[in-house]
Amino acid sequence: MSNDMDFEKLLEESVRTHGHLCPGQVLGVRMSMLGLKLVGVHDPKGKDRKKLIVYVEIDRCATDAVQSVTGCSLGKRSLKFVDFGKMAATYVNNETGAAVRILAKEEAKDKARNYFPDIGDKYKCQLEAYKIMPDEELFEWKAVQVIVPEEDMPGRPLRRTQCAKCGEYVQDNRDVSVDGKPVCKACAQGTYYKVL
Repeated sequence: MSNDMDFEKLLEESVRTHGHLCPGQVLGVRMSMLGLKLVGVHDPKGKDRKKLIVYVEIDRCATDAVQSVTGCSLGKRSLKFVDFGKMAATYVNNETGAAVRILAKEEAKDKARNYFPDIGDKYKCQLEAYKIMPDEELFEWKAVQVIVPEEDMPGRPLRRTQCAKCGEYVQDNRDVSVDGKPVCKACAQGTYYKVL
């Protein structure tokens, strides 16, 4: 890791981005430090910034920490959100193909008490313990293969097409074919919103 991978410095930066310090911030920072190391990305915000894609599986505090440490973001198309509701992330080195999925162990919550038995508040106890627990107690990880579709890669849109129903434009092959015509997913499958 480069000098930029100092835990305390990364945690401080993550807290500024997220707005408060919590156990999820500590997990996200530690998880990202481990993930970057395991896939061989040493300077994620500098010379290695175009090598990395991260898939996060939860929309909670740790995801802000992952973004802060890695420099990946939805807008840069280097952070991908997969709504599995799991405290997990997969780090992909696009240059080498190395990828690792890291999952926060549920039992780490209980093991935190072994490190700070005098801290009565379980969240404060977890926060402090997560800072010092070995990676092996906090996480499980495994090498995985991730094939990132061309239309999901960072960079300019590959294709834009107009929805045959609503007329709105859809980028990056997110349209579907209905009766042989390109239709946006909102028209084909329904929306998350109701027009008033």
